[in-house]
This record gives sequence, C-alpha cells and structure tokens, in this order.
Amino acid sequence: MSLMGQMMQMPLLISSLLTHAARHNGDIEVVSKRVEGDIHRTNWAEVELRSRKLAQALARLGCEAGDRIGTLAWNGYRHLEIYYGVSGSELVCHTINPRLFPQQVAWIINDAQDKVIFVDLNILPLVEKLVPSLPCVKHVVLMCDRDNMPREHSLPSLLCYEDLIDAEDGHYTWPSFDENAAASICYTSGTTGNPKGAVYSHRSSVLHAYAVALPDAMCLKGTDVVLPVVPMFHVNAWGTPYAAALVGCKFVLPGHHLDGESLYKLFESEGVTMSAGVPTIWMGLLNYVKANNLKFSTFKTTVIGGAACPPSMIRTFENDYNVEVVHAWGMTELSPVGTLGRLKSKHANLAPEAKQKILEKQGKSVFGVDMRIVDAEGNVQPWNGVATGDLEVRGHWVIDSYFNVDKSPLHDGWFPTGDVATIDSDGYMQITDRSKDVIKSGGEWISSIELENVLMAHPAVHEAAAIAAHHPKWDERPLMVVVKKPDAEVSKEELLAFFKGKIPNWQTPDDIVFVDELPHTATGKLYKLKLREQFRDHKLPTA
Repeated sequence: MSLMGQMMQMPLLISSLLTHAARHNGDIEVVSKRVEGDIHRTNWAEVELRSRKLAQALARLGCEAGDRIGTLAWNGYRHLEIYYGVSGSELVCHTINPRLFPQQVAWIINDAQDKVIFVDLNILPLVEKLVPSLPCVKHVVLMCDRDNMPREHSLPSLLCYEDLIDAEDGHYTWPSFDENAAASICYTSGTTGNPKGAVYSHRSSVLHAYAVALPDAMCLKGTDVVLPVVPMFHVNAWGTPYAAALVGCKFVLPGHHLDGESLYKLFESEGVTMSAGVPTIWMGLLNYVKANNLKFSTFKTTVIGGAACPPSMIRTFENDYNVEVVHAWGMTELSPVGTLGRLKSKHANLAPEAKQKILEKQGKSVFGVDMRIVDAEGNVQPWNGVATGDLEVRGHWVIDSYFNVDKSPLHDGWFPTGDVATIDSDGYMQITDRSKDVIKSGGEWISSIELENVLMAHPAVHEAAAIAAHHPKWDERPLMVVVKKPDAEVSKEELLAFFKGKIPNWQTPDDIVFVDELPHTATGKLYKLKLREQFRDHKLPTA
C-alpha cells in the first residue's frame, strides 16, 4: 500500500493568482491605453479589489456557478478584472473575437449560452445588431463610466460597468471549489464547420501559467514589464494575464491601438521589456521603427506565434534591434502554449547561422505537454528531423473533448493537431504542412471551404479552389483558382465583389486566376497539394 503525502490540499484556482499578486506585489502597476484614448493606471491590489466587487455585482445580476459570461473587448484593465472576477467566483469567462463575422459571433454566444455580455465602447454597434438574435443574454454591460455612456442606443437595457463596481463594497471572499471546475472557454476559429469550444479548468489554467513563466518558455520575472499584443480574446492572451499575476510584474495593456507608432510609444513610455504577438503586428512595428530610424531602449524579448515567424523577422529583431525572438507554437485546444524555441546548452558554441536554423523551428515542448508524430496508419514516427507525420499532443492543459460535442477528438489518448511536422533528435518540432487546407493570415484562420462555397454559388462558376498564397506582410492570403462554366463570361473583379457581405471583408481573397480544369485525387477530391505546387510562385497583386 502506498504511503500518502501529508501535505495541505489547496485547489489550484485562478483567484489564488490574483490574491498572491495583490498581497505580495500590490503596488506594481497595471497600465492601459483605453478605448477612450487616455492612459489609465492602476495596480494589482486595486485590480483584485475591483474584481471582488465585480463578483458581487454578477451575483446581484443573478449569475450562478457555471454560468458563462461573455466579453467582446480589447486588452485593458476592465477586461483583466472580468477575467478574475468571473472565474474567481465560479463563473466561466468566455472571451469572444469581435473580428469574426457577426453571424459567427452570434452562433458562438448562443452555443455557450452566455448570460451576460461585457462590451468595449467601440464594439457596441456590433452587439446592438446581434442582441435580437441572442435569447440567452440577459444583460449587456458597457465597459466605461457614466460620462461615456451613449445617450442613444437600441438596447432595451444597457448597464454601466463603473456603476456596477461602485454599487458594491468589496467585502467578498473568493470561494473555494473543485480545481477541475471550468474557468474559461475559448472557441476555435471554425475552419471546418462551426467553431468549437475549448473549456479550460482552473487547474489547467494555473499549471499553464506556471509553464508560461518558466525560463525556457517566456521567462517572466517580477522585474519585467510585460505587454501582450496578442488580444485577450485570442486564447486568453496566451496565458499572460495569469502569468503576469503569478510573477507580480508590471502589466501594460494596449487596447485596440496596435499600429507601429502607438505600440512603439507605449513600449518606450512604460519601459516594456517583454511582449508576445503574431508576426503581422511585429511587421508594422519594425516598419515604423526602421522608417523613423529608432531603437528600443528597454524591449528585450518577444514571443512570436499564431503563424510561422519569417526567418528574416527573427534576424531583424536580433541583429538590428537586439531583441530576442522566441518562436512559439500552440492551439486553442492547448490553452495555447505547446512548444517554444530556445537553445540548449549544447548549442552555445554553434555558429550564428546554425543557431538561427534551430530557432526558426517551432521549438521544443515545455513540461506539461508531450508530442509525437504518426503516419496515416497511426504508427509513431522517429525523431530524426527528416520523418514527417501528423502532429499529436497530450498534456495537463490539452483538451480531451469540445464543449457541446459528444464525440471525443482524441486518437489513442492523443489530440490530433491537424498539423504535419518533423521532430529532430533534440526534440525541436517544425511544422512542414497542414493536413487541413486552412489559410493563416496574420495569425487569423480563413476557411478554404467557406471561400469555395461562396464562389460555387455564383452562376458563372463551375468549380473553385481556395489555396494559400505567400504574402510578405500577412504570411498567407487566399488565392482562388476558378473554372468557369462553358460559355460563361465573368471577370475577376465581379467574383471578388461577389464575396461582399458573405464573409468578413478581411477574408476576401487577394486574387483570382482562371484555369481550364482543376486537379483531382482518385477519390474525386480537389488535389490541393498539386495546386499549391502549381501556384507556389504566384505573385499576389497586394504583395
């Protein structure tokens, strides 16, 4: 019989991260560039107090354990308070991407059955349009003070965030409950069919926060000044709102001001040392810095993920600006961090070019996530950097099922990522292809099937295929390859205009080419691999 440990049993809860930050680093700043345009300053102690008041307010609104609370908001202190006030009180924080097509936003809210929606000022028009189709939503809260409440709006009732906070006394004790209870829910981008919800537990989220802060991951310290450029509606800003509280560092939130100039000024004025985001954002920042002959005075490290980081970007950051780039890979289903690219001690004496080659890969697993590659029959492939296979993962913060979906996605106890990869003998993973034909534009997914379905509805189109074409800024953009119906006449411009109103504008393809026929596999499916090879060097007009 095993000898049991004689240790305290304390559940790993989201609230404990904030309690620790307030108690031990209460005076450390949380700075926000607000939607209102000004800079707002608070600290971890104040964030904790206001989060407790928010928990009281939600209880007063009739919210009960397990209820989902939605947010349509940018990175700011109020959003941070919602993260903790919701999850800490045994409710479930549901962050929603406001950039999705309105019908998708409505579908996600209804699938999650959100009871309350918190909305930033400049996202209110979207919610006004959607509310009639959201029967589950009982309250909409505008994230502002009384002075900024709109005089005219179409909602039957609109609550003011600061009024809710001011009405409470803050005499609230964070409840203790099962660490496996749901803390938050994030939806995938719906690349095949409707989006699917990944439900994170308190336990998984706290363990993920520990992992993110590790030296071989984001290497966060109490002396850091962290600015997540990645939105708080993108897989919980990659766990940074939790990890920042865990280490008690200064936390800077940029709102929706993500252009190069705004970011540079915020980095410099607040002394930012570390950041995280997708390649597209960094391109804008680097272009601004280069055009104005500027340097960074405090910025030392950036984690780049969401899409493959161009090798030239890594070189520019490190050689021209002395900023270390940590290449990362993950997914919504992984909370999201899976691998990060940092060197081992054995690599210390390698030539710079050899080090660069290693850092261009997606990196190695952090403790808490394991990975393997398998062939089409499910046979495990060797880690030799040559053999490719479908990438599968398992771990403490990897989902085992989707919200409201009965069938488990797991294969043999492993989660199939949909990526094809190699893993070398040192454990460095590199994505080589995608088993699904999604297009990844600036860190956002675009469904090729959705684009094809739109064009197939056009009377002049016989067949259409959407593939990813290389773009210097967005990494990938959609290219449509089209076969016209016999005797039909239609122009590229007409077909591009046909997308309007059917998909979000940013998903509209950048180019259309006409061909006599499309390649097919033996089973009659579009042979996308051949198409990608055929148009590998296609120059987009927007490039």
